[in-house]
Amino acid sequence: MIEGIGIEHFLVVSTLMFFIGVCGFIIRRNLITMLMSVELILNSVNINFLVFNRYLYPDQMQGHFFSLFIVGIAAAEASVAIALIINIYRNLNNIDVENVSEMKY
Repeated sequence: MIEGIGIEHFLVVSTLMFFIGVCGFIIRRNLITMLMSVELILNSVNINFLVFNRYLYPDQMQGHFFSLFIVGIAAAEASVAIALIINIYRNLNNIDVENVSEMKY
């Protein structure tokens, strides 16, 4: 099923995901949407690793291992970021970036 899809299709999807994530990170001012944008960027990088591994070195697994590391790092980053966002919301009752000027207790 994947044999009929060329590398350029995967790269177009990955590029669109990456730039949507960058635009979402720059334009949005809500911490949750910024976190979702970072996750979108990381997923686009995962697609690139898997696609280049599939088409350049189909008998090796380096792209898959890199993708697994990125998924683990993304999970740790998301858990720390959500803990910080919950703490900010408890203190300020708002999670907009403009209202978070100091990380004081």
